Amino acid sequence: MKKQDDLLGRLPNVGTCCVTPYLDTFASTLTLVGYTRLTIIDYLRSAIHFGVWLDQHGIAIEQIDERIIANFGAHCGPCNYLGSHGKSKGVSRRYLKRVTRFFDYLRTNGVAKSIAHTGGCKHSGLNDFRHWLLQHRGLSERTIDRYERLIIRLLPSLGAEPGRYDATSIRQTVLAEVRRCSRAQAKTITTALRVYLRFLASHERCRPGLDEAVPTMPEWRLSFLPRYLNAEYVERLIASCDVSKPKGVRDRAVLLFLARLGLRAGDIVAMCIDDVDWLDGTFRVQGKGRTEVRLPLPQEVGDALLAYLETARPKVSIERIFLCVQAPYRPFVSGSSVSDIVRTALQRAGIANAPSRGANLLRHSAATMMLRSGASLDVIATVLRHRSSDTTAHYAKVDVQMLRSVAQPWPEVPSC
Repeated sequence: MKKQDDLLGRLPNVGTCCVTPYLDTFASTLTLVGYTRLTIIDYLRSAIHFGVWLDQHGIAIEQIDERIIANFGAHCGPCNYLGSHGKSKGVSRRYLKRVTRFFDYLRTNGVAKSIAHTGGCKHSGLNDFRHWLLQHRGLSERTIDRYERLIIRLLPSLGAEPGRYDATSIRQTVLAEVRRCSRAQAKTITTALRVYLRFLASHERCRPGLDEAVPTMPEWRLSFLPRYLNAEYVERLIASCDVSKPKGVRDRAVLLFLARLGLRAGDIVAMCIDDVDWLDGTFRVQGKGRTEVRLPLPQEVGDALLAYLETARPKVSIERIFLCVQAPYRPFVSGSSVSDIVRTALQRAGIANAPSRGANLLRHSAATMMLRSGASLDVIATVLRHRSSDTTAHYAKVDVQMLRSVAQPWPEVPSC
């Protein structure tokens, strides 16, 4: 408490405002996630400035929403506050970001109103669509958000009345849309539309069977070779981490999980402390479709994880294992953070000719090395959690020795 009082004592004396009762606990929250003393003071100054502005405009703290935050960011002129920006044209983006974080704190604690989901749901039925995907299809929030954005993009052409949909309008909408995007994005659009039409049919909002009218994007599945690194490059990648620094300890643990067990980036992001069973030497992974499996924790990976937890992980009460190394300490937002770790390690190790630069590169490398070490396709499918044996068989293409043993001789061509 003395430390927080010292922080508040360094702020300008402007009396009390509507946010004054929340400053002390807000400062404590910032301290817990690793902000420095001077940064916390900057946050408190911004919060007080915001509170003074609210009082001058007669806005109660319970009425704060995103529109009011935007109005504060655009305001100019003095606020009778020593930290205000005088007659500047609005406040800076960084200043407004600090105020937005204070608003998020108020909202989390039930002081300010909660904002409903802002994924762009402007059409009736999409909330039900989200719920159906989550409860009955087991999709992740990220996939659901993607599907929702794509459906909203198609609705102006399809129309707002599903009962009038027919095969012709569906095909015309898809063909007009896919001309403006890549083949991969076109495939995602058609997949989202099929799922949406099945949802509508299951709720008797459109005729059944319309999902079959969605054109199929041509694709030669598993026609390319897996993109992987050889064992020497993988070891160089792992050895490039500077374990004398917290970031290096964390990155080494992440790379070992990817390279030894073939985890996906999303598996790393979602991994929690309670998922690890140290007595049994296993850990729990929740994969696609909410399927949960327990995988063995190799000694090397377990030692790297333990070193991270004991020496490099910030001492904060967050369930997720892997966190950002700089304040505010928080879990990875998405799998792109894991791919960034791989990409940075490739640059650090001087591997310039890598076939790809994301987290899946090490997943493919793990599968390839297991196959070349004599592991069966069934074992590899279990470790990688493949739902289709065809996906695992894809890696057999890189086992040159096995392919030579089954290759047939080229037929002789008679001379003319």
